[in-house]
Amino acid sequence: MTRRFLCGLMLFLAVKMVAQEHNSRFSLGFNYGFGSEFNNRNYTFKNHFYKVQIYFKLKEIESFQYQILVQPEINFAEHQLLNFYFVKSETPNYQQKRDEYARLKDIREYVLNCGFLVRKPVGKVFSFYALGSIGPMITDTETERMSKGFAFADVLAIGFTASYDKFQFDIRPSVRHVSNAGLGSRNAGYNTKNIEFGISYQL
Repeated sequence: MTRRFLCGLMLFLAVKMVAQEHNSRFSLGFNYGFGSEFNNRNYTFKNHFYKVQIYFKLKEIESFQYQILVQPEINFAEHQLLNFYFVKSETPNYQQKRDEYARLKDIREYVLNCGFLVRKPVGKVFSFYALGSIGPMITDTETERMSKGFAFADVLAIGFTASYDKFQFDIRPSVRHVSNAGLGSRNAGYNTKNIEFGISYQL
């Protein structure tokens, strides 16, 4: 009985240690961000968004860390056509469409981005990183620039992180391109500049 108990206890401790080591590769966080279109004469696009951040540390060497990042996101945007001539006169019912698209629209985007992150620690507290991500997206509103439904969101970002215990506090400027890769009838898409603020916790 004692032998079984000791074997069981050793097995439990071994599993727990492996689980702790495994979980230490994961961090869970939350980001809030906002942004707008690059200045142009064709349209306006203002947005704010919420992201869940799931980090997985692939590898760490002396100077760099490599992570995979999964980001479920909901994006709330306002969009308006400014340049009526973007809707060409050869378009069927073009005048009606110009009037329709010129109205201010509320847009919801539901995104699942997957990214790759390279982090450079600076001392024990701070770090800088570069991030690239892409993922599928559903948009609920048709505009003159993009069809309703399936699309993709591409993001390039740099960031700055400060760590305290198992917490990380994050600032992340980014640029974002949204389009549907020609899968819809309209595919001009949107280009925005954004900034995000976030917090994550190492599990």
